[in-house]
Amino acid sequence: MKKQNKRLLVIISCIVLAGIGTFWAWGGDKAEKNIYAEVKHGDFEISVFTTGELEAKNSTQINGPEGLRSVNIFQIKITDIIPEGTVVKKGDYIASLDKAELGNKLKDASNDMQKFQSQYTQTQLDTALQLRQARDEMVNQEFTLKEKQIALEQSIYEPPATIRQIQLDFDRTSRALEQARKNYELKRNQLVAKMEEAGASLSQAQNSYDRLTALLQQFTITAPEGGMLIYQREWNGKKRGVGSTIGVWDPTVATLPDLSVMSSKTYVNEVDIRKIKVAQQVVVTLDAYPEKKLTGVVSSVANVGEQSPKNDSKVFEVVVRINEKDTTLRPAMTTGNRILVDRLHNVLSIPLEGIHNLGDSLSYVFIHQGISLIRKEIITGQTNENFAVIKEGLTGTEQIYLSMPPKPESCKLIRLPSKEKKTSKPKA
Repeated sequence: MKKQNKRLLVIISCIVLAGIGTFWAWGGDKAEKNIYAEVKHGDFEISVFTTGELEAKNSTQINGPEGLRSVNIFQIKITDIIPEGTVVKKGDYIASLDKAELGNKLKDASNDMQKFQSQYTQTQLDTALQLRQARDEMVNQEFTLKEKQIALEQSIYEPPATIRQIQLDFDRTSRALEQARKNYELKRNQLVAKMEEAGASLSQAQNSYDRLTALLQQFTITAPEGGMLIYQREWNGKKRGVGSTIGVWDPTVATLPDLSVMSSKTYVNEVDIRKIKVAQQVVVTLDAYPEKKLTGVVSSVANVGEQSPKNDSKVFEVVVRINEKDTTLRPAMTTGNRILVDRLHNVLSIPLEGIHNLGDSLSYVFIHQGISLIRKEIITGQTNENFAVIKEGLTGTEQIYLSMPPKPESCKLIRLPSKEKKTSKPKA
C-alpha cells in the first residue's frame, strides 16, 4: 500500500515538473512577449490621417509694381523685406525691390528728354527766324509795289513804250508780292508742323520719364491694409525673401491673410483619395499646441493628382475648413487632420497585430480553447489605422494573441462553417 502511494506520488511529481518545465520552456520565457487583447464591441470609426498646413481662406496680396512690362522689365529681385509674421498697419513699409535696371532706364529717359528739349528749343528759334525773314521779304515787296504804282500813275505823259515798260514792272512786282504772300503761308505751315513734331517728341520723352519716375516709387512696397505679413510661396514651396525674384506674371511679394477664417491644406495619397468626400467631418490638431483640438469639414477635393515633392507617389490636394475662430492660429502651422470616412455601429473589432496568416489566403487569430492554444479562422471587414472589423469567426468574449506563438502550424485550426459552405461545390 505504501509502495503504491509512493509510486503515485512520484508520478504526480513528474507530471507537475513536466508542466512547470513546459511552462518555462514555452510560456515562461515568452510570458512577457505574449501580449493579449480583448475583442472590442461597439462603434468603429474609419478615418484617414494626413498632415497639413494652415492657411487663410481669404487673403490680400501685396504685389510688386504695375506696368513693368510696358518698360520691358520682366523680372526684379527683392532686396529687403520685413520679417514674416510682422503685424503691419495700412501704409507701413513692407519691402524694397532692386532699382538698378529701372535706374538705368530712367537715366536714359532723362537724357532723351534733355535732347528733345534742346531740339524743341532749336526748332522754335529757327521757326521764329525764318518767319521773320519771310515777313520782311513780303513787306519789302509791298513797298516796291507802291513805288511801281506811283511811277505808273506819273507816266501818263510819257511815250507809250515807256508807259508799257512801267506797266510791266508794276505787274511783275505785283506777282512777286503775291508769290511772297503764298510762300510765307507755306513756310508758316511747314514750320508749325516741325514745331508740332518737336513738341510731340518732347512730350513723349517727358511722359516716359514721368512714367519711370512714378514706377520707381512703387519699388518701395507698402501695406495696402493692416494684417500679419506672410511670405508668398514659390511653385516649389520655397518662401520668397531677400534675393527672390518676382515677375510680371507672378508679381506677389507677400500676403496679408484674413485670420478669422482658416483652412488646412493637405495632400492625400492616391490609395486613400477615393474615400475622401466633400462635407466629411475632420478632427484637427496642431503641432504647436498638442493639447488643442479643433473641428473642421472637407471643403474641396482635387480632381487631378500631382507629384508629391517628397517621393514618387501621386497625391491629391484636400482643403479642410476650420470651424472654430482661434486667435492662436497662424498660417503655415503644421496640422494633423483625421478625416472621418465612415462610422460602423455595433461591430466587433480587434487590433491589426492580432491577425495572422501562414502564407495562405486565410486569416487567423490565436486564442485559448480550454488549456489548448488554437488557430481560428476569421473573416475581416473594413480597417482603420490600428483595428479591423471582424465579420465572422469571433463572438466578442475571446482574448487573442497579438504576437505569433512558437510553432504556430502545430496549433489546431478551427475553420469557419460558413466559409466551408461557401467554398463547397453546389450539389448537382
